[in-house]
Amino acid sequence: MARKDALLRLHKNLIARRNELRKRLGLELEELAQTSQSAASGDAADAAFDASGEEIASTLAELEAKELAQIERALRRLKAGTYGKCEICSVKIPVARLNALPFSTLCIKCQREMEAEGGWNSGYGHSDWGRIRDSSEEDREIDLADLERSS
Repeated sequence: MARKDALLRLHKNLIARRNELRKRLGLELEELAQTSQSAASGDAADAAFDASGEEIASTLAELEAKELAQIERALRRLKAGTYGKCEICSVKIPVARLNALPFSTLCIKCQREMEAEGGWNSGYGHSDWGRIRDSSEEDREIDLADLERSS
């Protein structure tokens, strides 16, 4: 029961972080659009300073967008009942790891192996994609109508 309570708490945290990121990204993109539309004023140093500020804001927005995508994926996995299970070995990911990295999809052992072997493209390449699943269920046909009803 403690794991279920922890997962419910993580779900609330993921939703709160998702909402925060959506709001921040909207504001940042709006600011970037306003900055790029405003007329350049000042000398070359001002222009360089403005450009570097835009680049930093753009990089930050990109990182936040990646985090948002990971959170959205974690929320989909929660809905599907596969959240908290390693995508490679299907073992339960410890709650302590999920608290530290709520959108983690790998247990520590598989994460270390993947990093040691150079990431997804080497040790877990195309020939191993069959080992990675979102559920431990048997492969089954999916009817598009079923997907539309669950949305």
